[in-house]
Amino acid sequence: MGYEFQERDLLGLAEKLGAETRRKGDELFFTWCPYCHGDGHDKDTFSVNVNTGLYKCFRSGCDRHGHFVQLARDFGYPLDMGDGPRKYRELPQRPLKVKEQAVRYLEGRGISRGVTERYHISARKDNENVLVFPFYDENHTLRFVKYRKTDFDKERDKNKEWCEKDTMPILFGMDQCQDFSQLVITEGQIDSLSLAEAGIPNAVSVPNGARGFTWIENCWDWVSKFPEVVVFGDCERGKITLVDELSRRLRCKLRVVRQEDYLGEKDANAILQRYGPEAIRQAVHNAQVLPVNHVVRLADVESVDLNDLERIRTGFSNLDRVVNGFFMGQLVLLTGKRGEGKSTLMGQLMAEALNQGYKVLAYSGELPGYQFKRWLDFQLAGPQNVLTTYNVYSDPRYSLEEDTVQRLNRWYYDNAFLYDNNSLNGDEYESLLETIEKTIQRYGVKLVCVDNLMTAIDVASADSQYIQQSQFVRSLKQIAVRYNVVVLLVAHPKKTDGKVTDNDAVSGSSDITNRADIVLSYVKNAEGEAPGGKVFVMKNRMTGKLALGDNAVAMEYEPSSKRIYQAGSSPSYKYDWERIPAEFGSADDLPF
Repeated sequence: MGYEFQERDLLGLAEKLGAETRRKGDELFFTWCPYCHGDGHDKDTFSVNVNTGLYKCFRSGCDRHGHFVQLARDFGYPLDMGDGPRKYRELPQRPLKVKEQAVRYLEGRGISRGVTERYHISARKDNENVLVFPFYDENHTLRFVKYRKTDFDKERDKNKEWCEKDTMPILFGMDQCQDFSQLVITEGQIDSLSLAEAGIPNAVSVPNGARGFTWIENCWDWVSKFPEVVVFGDCERGKITLVDELSRRLRCKLRVVRQEDYLGEKDANAILQRYGPEAIRQAVHNAQVLPVNHVVRLADVESVDLNDLERIRTGFSNLDRVVNGFFMGQLVLLTGKRGEGKSTLMGQLMAEALNQGYKVLAYSGELPGYQFKRWLDFQLAGPQNVLTTYNVYSDPRYSLEEDTVQRLNRWYYDNAFLYDNNSLNGDEYESLLETIEKTIQRYGVKLVCVDNLMTAIDVASADSQYIQQSQFVRSLKQIAVRYNVVVLLVAHPKKTDGKVTDNDAVSGSSDITNRADIVLSYVKNAEGEAPGGKVFVMKNRMTGKLALGDNAVAMEYEPSSKRIYQAGSSPSYKYDWERIPAEFGSADDLPF
């Protein structure tokens, strides 16, 4: 399932640290930095973005920054990183009795009894001031439950809304949709009820607000049946919520309700209460198609600090010091002589991305799936989990305990994906690019690894080889930018007996290195030296920093686990799969 940043986790960490907080826009400021404590006198220099989970200390003497996953790990705050194959609880499939408290409350929000009864809105039996919103799928199966306090007091109550634990996030109102002509997506459940009140068919709402998109995978096939989606999010600070992420993840025609049709109100329910159902119908009717042009006003381009941009850390501090991590939208080229360890380094980078909570997709044109998985299993397990036996020739044989493999499988379950070479149908090149895009859209993948360039394309002649290489790399770069992901491409060097330490040493078209944002080369240590090698940074478009010659980043290699790790450190560090949470407890009943 993978970790999805939640503001409640951020508040929980602040509470654990004993840090007071204050909200300013999308930033939550701590009274002091957990790392440097403000050097004993500076306050409010540490903030976390509540949308992205990126944190930063603004003190120049500290300058710690990164993603909340790392912050939580550094200070021992447990996160739910994924549960394994048994993803969701099965809920009791019984009719929900509509309660008068729910009817009265929703009537006060402009929602009639008929709509409330149709959507089976109820209230908790232990507290009638807590509404129960049941989420049924298209087959009328209860999958998800959300609660909402009608008497919420921010001074008294911790949460206004929350969900039934370990249930499958889907869209609210799926079972009420009548056909597949047009789908309207709102942010809140009362907003979708408002559209139903206005007679708008096929109105649904997301389960966890504008920041949660775990529902997309579960609803992908169903949503894909609609040729058109209208976004009716909340109008906040001159921007409509849900638009950016839905435009990135959905490939159907997308229309957005115009800001002027909100009539100065925040959401659909506020429009309904003040202006009536006709204003709702008019807003949906006037929704505009997102512009398809590629030109924006320069003044409208957001100015950003590089330290605030989302990136995937390599896990090697000396390498991160040079490249500052892999930024979203980058194409990273990794080269090196055959058999020297570039694929192993790719696997290590995949492991680090998974550990940071990012979903990954890998293509391996040379290894069968079982071999690729075994290699990654060992890298994630580490030498402390490897069993060593010896054959009759006294050669070591390495294996993992079955429990370790099963826990890894549970950790992989919704986080790691592998292109299936056994299912090739038609042209591999086109199929791979298409599959990459679909996997990013459906599963929210943020790191794509392609090993390697030559096996990903099929060429008939040397002349067409360069053309296809150029086209393929261009397509990968476009995918990286379009979907805001990192693409890591492995490419062979030219036939040479020397070290691959400059861009010209990469085999194929010059377009390969020209289009790449970062070019890395892994060079194995010479015979007689310690196992390992060096990573050369030959191109770095983002910061310009390079690592060449004696400045190359030194690595070591641990053979039993196949781990590449930074020279001078230990190979026995642990990944988060070793903290897999317990299985779901059984629950025979729910509080409604």
